[in-house]
Amino acid sequence: MEKLFASIITIGDELLIGQVVDTNSPWMAQQLNLIGIPVIHRTAVGDNWNDIWESLDAESKKASIILITGGLGPTADDITKPLLCEYFGGKMIMDEPTLKHVTYIFEELLKRPMIERNRKQAEVPDNCTVLKNEKGTAPGMLFKKDGKVFISMPGVPHEMKWLMQHQVLPLLPQLFKTKHIEHRTLMTFGIGESFLAEKIAGIENALPDHIKLAYLPNFGMVRLRLTASGLDKSLLISEIDFHFEKLKNEVVEFLITDQDIPMHQIIAELLIKQNATLSTAESCTGGFIAHQLTSIPGASAYFKGSIVSYANEVKQNILKVSEKTLEEDGAVSEATVTQMARECIKIMHTDYSIAVSGIMGPDGGSIDKPVGMVWVAVASKTEIRSKLFQFRFDRERNIYLTATNALNFLRMLIVDNP
Repeated sequence: MEKLFASIITIGDELLIGQVVDTNSPWMAQQLNLIGIPVIHRTAVGDNWNDIWESLDAESKKASIILITGGLGPTADDITKPLLCEYFGGKMIMDEPTLKHVTYIFEELLKRPMIERNRKQAEVPDNCTVLKNEKGTAPGMLFKKDGKVFISMPGVPHEMKWLMQHQVLPLLPQLFKTKHIEHRTLMTFGIGESFLAEKIAGIENALPDHIKLAYLPNFGMVRLRLTASGLDKSLLISEIDFHFEKLKNEVVEFLITDQDIPMHQIIAELLIKQNATLSTAESCTGGFIAHQLTSIPGASAYFKGSIVSYANEVKQNILKVSEKTLEEDGAVSEATVTQMARECIKIMHTDYSIAVSGIMGPDGGSIDKPVGMVWVAVASKTEIRSKLFQFRFDRERNIYLTATNALNFLRMLIVDNP
C-alpha cells in the first residue's frame, strides 16, 4: 500500500510575527495520527497570495491530504477563499444552507443586522464540497485535485476542532485506505534521558522495524513512547503490548505512570481513587499548581482551594507562619513551608496539602539563597515531608519545574499512604 501522508498549512501574518502561537497544527497532527495518517510536514505562511499559492503546490507534492487553516474571515486580509477558488478553477456562488446558518447567528443569536460583509461568508467556490461549521460563520471547504484532497478550515481553534471532529476525521478514512497506528506511552521521573537510553538499549535494539521508540524529555521527566503501524490491528495491539510490558519492567524503579497524561492528572486520579482532597499554599508559583489541578474537568471532587501567600504578611496572618521563623529562617526555608503546609490542611479541611516557597528569578537571589532555590513541603493529616530543590533556568521554567516536582513529591506521599 502506498504511504499516506498529510501536510498542514497555517495561514496568517499573526503567526509569523509571533502575535499568535499556532496551537492548531499540533492538535491536528495528533488527531490525524490516531486514525493512521502521519503528518509529514507543517508550514506557516502569511496573508500573501503568492506564498499561499506556492505552499499549496509544494505541499501537494509531499502529501495526499493537505489541511489548511486560517484566512476565511470577512475582512480584506482574509484571502484564502478567493485564492482557493482561483487555484482550483472555480467561481464563487452563494451556498444557501450556509447563508441560512449565518443569518440565524446574526439575526437570532447575536440580534444584529446582516450586512453584506457577513453575507459573503456564505459564498464558496462552486467546485468544493461544503463542510458545515456549526460553531462559526465560515464553512469548511473540501477540494480534490490530481488524487489529492485539500481541506480548508477556519483558524479559530474551537471552530477548527469542531470541523475536524465532526466532518474531517470521519470523512478521511472513507476517502483513503489507512494503516492502523498504536501508541503506548509511559513516564519516568528521576533519571536523565541519556542514562535511560543506556538502561533500555537492549529492548530498543530488539524492536521490530514497524515499532519505533521515542524519547520525550520535559521538566525533569522523560516520556517513552512506542509507536507501531500495520494493517492487522489485533496483531499490532498484541505486539506493541508485549514490547511495552518489557519496557515497563525495565524502568519500573523510575516509572510514574503507563499513561500519556501530565503530572497533575496523575495526582487527580490518585486522589479520586482514595476519595481524598487537596489544597495548596503557594508563594513562588503564584497559584500555578492550583491552575494545573483545576484545568481538569471535575476538579472540585478532589481540590478545595489555594492560598497564594506571595507576601510575608499573608504567610504570617493567614498561614500562621511565625514572625520568628520569617526573621530567622526567611520565607524560603524548610521551617516556613512546613508551617504553611500544616496550616493549609487545617484551614481548607483537606486530606493533603502542598506548600512551596522559593526564588524564581531573574532577581532576588543571594549567595546563601540563589535564584532557583525552592523549598517544598507536602502534608497529610499525620505526616509532613519537606525537600529542597535547586533549579537553574529562567523564571517561567523554574515555576513549571517547581510545580512538577512538588506534585511528584505529593505523589510519593499519597502512594505511601494507600
